[in-house]
Amino acid sequence: MSGVQAAVYIKKFKPLLPFLGTLCIVLLFHFSKVYVLKFYPVIVNSFIFCVFFASLFCRETVIQKIAKKMEGGVLDDFTKNYTRNLTYVWCVFLFVNLSISIATVFMADKIWTLYNACISYIALGLMFGVEYIIRVILRARHKKHEKH
Repeated sequence: MSGVQAAVYIKKFKPLLPFLGTLCIVLLFHFSKVYVLKFYPVIVNSFIFCVFFASLFCRETVIQKIAKKMEGGVLDDFTKNYTRNLTYVWCVFLFVNLSISIATVFMADKIWTLYNACISYIALGLMFGVEYIIRVILRARHKKHEKH
């Protein structure tokens, strides 16, 4: 295989790398007794929390940047305030999730697995769902008050 063919092959499978990496970690954890692997969710949660928390000290938070891209580059005052406040809420959620992940490292494997492979994802989904409902309600109220 030439270098060009290898580059094309790698580029074709690049979108699968996060999935394959996670799969390798899960399989490695499942088939080994390496205690250090229990820190994988702690590392991931720490990174995400740090990104969100650090963005609170910037002119635009991570969520504001995402909203700006989705809205076409300009945010109204309502959206700017909402997304900044939402970043605070996400920081609290991520900190709690991180704290529980750290605690589960020192617990039985079944508890670690239950939280890190199930409960944390359910909580994340609930957080997204509840936030979406609240956003729709608040935006409707804001538009209603804006008309009057």
